[in-house]
Order: sequence, then structure tokens, then C-alpha cells
Amino acid sequence: MIANFSNFIKKVPSKSQLKVIKVMVFFIALLPLLRLLLLGLNDKLTANPVEFIERSTGFWALLILLMCLTLTPIRLIYKRVWQVQLRRMLGLFMFFYACLHIAAYLWLDFSFVWQDISKDIIKHPRILVGFLAFVLAVPLAITSNTAMIRCLGTKWKQLHQSVYLIAILAVIHFWWLVKKDIREPMLYAGILVLLLAIRIYYQKDLLLNKLGLIDHKA
Repeated sequence: MIANFSNFIKKVPSKSQLKVIKVMVFFIALLPLLRLLLLGLNDKLTANPVEFIERSTGFWALLILLMCLTLTPIRLIYKRVWQVQLRRMLGLFMFFYACLHIAAYLWLDFSFVWQDISKDIIKHPRILVGFLAFVLAVPLAITSNTAMIRCLGTKWKQLHQSVYLIAILAVIHFWWLVKKDIREPMLYAGILVLLLAIRIYYQKDLLLNKLGLIDHKA
């Protein structure tokens, strides 16, 4: 299985093949929403439908975020860049599900009663952490188009480095949400640590140079 994945990544798809891959990723990313709609139409959103919608949309936002963060490690390990072209789509889908997650909380859970929302945030810091992650994701979604990339120049890359902080906050938000069985948030935390470790390992010289700890001119 690992060998098949390696061969798939190493094979550079043609433009037509890449278009097919993008279309497939697009429709696959819509499946969680379609599932929610079908469950809702058939009255199968469990005994607590609001919580189910919140958990489902939050889960997919986090999962897609982690998938998006795997693209750079794949590039560093396999020296292939074609998969990076999926990053914008995945990032926007992450933001889409995060928006649904926030909307479910504000609308379905609290009916936009801001006083009750404020009390809930004070009572449960995990809400504040999750909302902070969402706020940080807003400028990334706004600047994801080609026009903004050209407009911001080098600042665009600096801005989008905050995706790592967003991922950390999202994992913390999920971890604090779970009351007893923390195996699932531990899994996602482990995946995030691994992805960050791979990036640091392959770019350690660049990072050390930025910190002034090494000098390539010497």
C-alpha cells in the first residue's frame, strides 16, 4: 500500500489527469455535506442533531486541514510538487466546513443569543480556542485567490504560515472537547507533530539560518 502511494506521488500527472484529480477531490470533499443532508432528510441525525452536526463539520474541517498540511511534507520527501496544486481547494473546503461548524454553534445551538454565547465561551475555554482558529483562517481564505497572491507578494507566504498555528489551535480545541476518551485527539495531535517534524527536519538549515545560528557564507 505504501509502495503504491509512493508510485502514485512520484508519477507526475498530465494536465488532463490533474483536472480529473481535482474534480474527484472536489466531489469527495462534498460527500460529508451530502451525508449530513441525507441523514437530516431521513431524520437520522441521532438524538442530539445539533451536537451531531457540530461534531461532524468540526471533524471534517480538522481532517481536511491535516490533509492540506501533508502536501508540503510529500513535496519534501518525494521531490514532487504537482499535489501542491490541490492545496487551495483543500484549504477552502477546510474553511467551508469550519464556517458550517461555527454557524451550527451560533445558530442551531444558541440562536445568535450573544449573551448566552459569551457565557458559554467563559465557561468553556475550548470555544475561545476554536473561535480564534477560525478568525485566523478568515484572512487565509480571503487571500487564497491568484490576485491576492500577486498583490501581497512575499507577505502572502508569511501570512499563510499561520496555518500551522491554526492547526495547533484546532487540535487543542478538539482535545478539550473530548471528555474521557482522548485517543482520537491524541491521534490527530500525533499526526500534526509528525507533519511539523518532517517540515523542520527538511528545512532545518533554512530555519537555523533565519535564526542566525548558522551562516552559509562562512
